[in-house]
Amino acid sequence: MSIDARISARRRSAPATVADALHPLTARLFRGGPPVRFVFWDGSSLGPEDGPGNVLVRSPEALKHLLWAPGELGLARAFVLGTIDLEARGAPSPLGSPPGGDELISVLRALHEAMQRRSSPGPSILIPLLAVARRFGLVSPPPAPPSVEVRLSSPWHPRSIHTKQRDAEAIHHHYDIGNEFYELVLGPPMTYSCARFERPDASLEEAQASKHDLVCKKLGLSEWASKHLHRAARLLDVGCGWGSMAIHAAQRYGAEVIGVTLSTPQAMLARKRVAEAGVGDRVEIRVQDYRDLDGSSFDAISSIGMFEHVGERRMAEYFDALFGLLGREGRLLNHAISSVGGSKMRGRTFINRYVFPDGELIDVADVVRAMERSGLEVRDVESLREHYARTLRRWVENLERRWDEAVSLVGLERARVWRLYMSASVNAFDDGGIAIHQVLGVKPGPGGSSGMPATRAGWT
Repeated sequence: MSIDARISARRRSAPATVADALHPLTARLFRGGPPVRFVFWDGSSLGPEDGPGNVLVRSPEALKHLLWAPGELGLARAFVLGTIDLEARGAPSPLGSPPGGDELISVLRALHEAMQRRSSPGPSILIPLLAVARRFGLVSPPPAPPSVEVRLSSPWHPRSIHTKQRDAEAIHHHYDIGNEFYELVLGPPMTYSCARFERPDASLEEAQASKHDLVCKKLGLSEWASKHLHRAARLLDVGCGWGSMAIHAAQRYGAEVIGVTLSTPQAMLARKRVAEAGVGDRVEIRVQDYRDLDGSSFDAISSIGMFEHVGERRMAEYFDALFGLLGREGRLLNHAISSVGGSKMRGRTFINRYVFPDGELIDVADVVRAMERSGLEVRDVESLREHYARTLRRWVENLERRWDEAVSLVGLERARVWRLYMSASVNAFDDGGIAIHQVLGVKPGPGGSSGMPATRAGWT
């Protein structure tokens, strides 16, 4: 056969559509084939028509991102830029518009459950992907990542992780995107941590108040008010956010509260909310690192949704510092997301590049051990895992209901980051991939006294 004939035969046997070319690749990625329908920019498609939804590959740029950043990071970049999108079955989604409800959550769950377990993309994935890219003329210099992708200015090194400077920079990336956006997502409670739903139909305001009330009772603020009539309990709220816990403790338990945060915009709004709540004489909000509180003394410490920024390497330093700030029989409540075996948000991951740079989820067993080594006696451990999935669903509903406003506040890319981050987190809490625990410790008093109630009924 002549060279021209061989070339002609090869062209006739080449896949006619993007779907044809990618079919062998999707078969390797998913057990039993793709669980949802993939629709490509040339109009071709593959996968079931009756699945929970569709993955829209809107542009060849999506494959370029996957080629240069195989796996999670490439997919995240394509989604944030809108070259890959998701839609509910039978509900076309214009670029950037959310489908509403739990559709994104359902599609993400189906993809995750069907995905072949691989720690990183191997040759069986990369070689076919490169072949498809060459087939459609997509081999080119790497495309620019989304503008909201973060690289902290200080280079990563084990010794640089969770220094004061680097922690402040990471906090700035996540929290200093505008109080108005957080008000939109979190609603009136302005509480960026797991709520506690005593009833399934409880409002977000009721559920967040229930969580704050539980923390106050575990810390013994109600007992303090009755035992120490001469002075109010002194509470330190580490990572105080917009002041919701501090306000609750001051209003309902008469506590004197110092709240610390590394975010200046957070502190400014927190001070305003404190004044509006009428507790400005009992609550002080500072822009300060917890490591700079030497010489202070507190009867109780709450740390709610802040521990994820501490890291395993500095966990002992964290608990030692808080132990030193507590008076005898003082209590510490550490409320944090956890992961079996621990999970470090590093390198080329969606969470590290777009959401929580340098974040770490620590195994609750290691948290208990570290608290005990610092000198604290651990008295209670409680999981609120299902409550966080429900909380996140409420936040996703808030975002999707006011989508256009969210985009006007932070831009389309960042709005899509938050939509993906919160929706994926719902599934992670639902299936137990991650959890959240409240761990209560007490600093023993003379002769090992704890001041703790005899049973949990003493605080609940």
